[in-house]
Amino acid sequence: MNELSIDEVLAEVAVLVKPHFGKGRVPDYIPQLATVPGAKFGMAVRTVDGGEHVIGDADEGFSVQSITKVLSLGLALNRIGDEVWTRVGKEPSGTPFNHLSLLEAEGGFPRNPFINAGALAVTDILLDKVRDPAALVSGFAGFLADGPVAIDEAVAASELDNAWQNRAIANLMRGKGTVRHDPEAVVAAYCRQCALSMSCRQLARAFLPLAAGGFSPVVEETIFPERLTRRLNALLLTCGIYDSVGSFAYRVGLPAKSGVGGGIVAVVPGKATVAVWSPELDRFGTSVVGASALEAFSQLTNCSVL
Repeated sequence: MNELSIDEVLAEVAVLVKPHFGKGRVPDYIPQLATVPGAKFGMAVRTVDGGEHVIGDADEGFSVQSITKVLSLGLALNRIGDEVWTRVGKEPSGTPFNHLSLLEAEGGFPRNPFINAGALAVTDILLDKVRDPAALVSGFAGFLADGPVAIDEAVAASELDNAWQNRAIANLMRGKGTVRHDPEAVVAAYCRQCALSMSCRQLARAFLPLAAGGFSPVVEETIFPERLTRRLNALLLTCGIYDSVGSFAYRVGLPAKSGVGGGIVAVVPGKATVAVWSPELDRFGTSVVGASALEAFSQLTNCSVL
């Protein structure tokens, strides 16, 4: 990507992000996540030609949370195609990921599949096809990462016990017809899906099809059609970081998805995937150190797509 090797870039990134530790806070609205030490930091890069590079806590599993929304959307699109877009939109929301007022004003039609309302709609779609969408997503993640991926049931229980906003969203959409199954079943499936535990190394492997035109060099299979891959990357660039997506695109310039567990996965089309984890979040729910790490990586490698 430039004169520095990827290992040298990662070492430099680890130095550059040090001043950003302590600037965020771990989430406390999911009590189980509040117990994770805020100083954790891991980063992994997987290249389309087979290179794998890691630093820090890159092999420690963490709760990937909303990053799983990309996997569930990919599964839904592979199963029913563009019919997904009759239940959820493709536009940035400009509001927090669990916002209700915009959803109500727009008749229960979620702006995009990466806010909670859109992800709940996608879970509802998957419930048309399988009894256990969370197990489906977990199995898909494990297949793509070339190793088992488990649901952290303690995190899932903690999340479900405090999922009042998501219950309100699901019930509102049930009233408008966007959600067709029992809202409680939809929320329970969604919470278990979000509780997947993966490492940075696993995430970088799992997202590699988005960097390789839909083909996974890890499992040597085509996962998504090339056209769908381009569309997923477009959605990540415009909607993947919630209501700070514009700032993230300005700073980093890569399609990416964040999760409130502190993880972010970014895609360098045609070249690599980059996964980073650090639990302290900014006010938008994105890892402070993780975003800074990806900004530094993008600058050091000149890999921005913008």
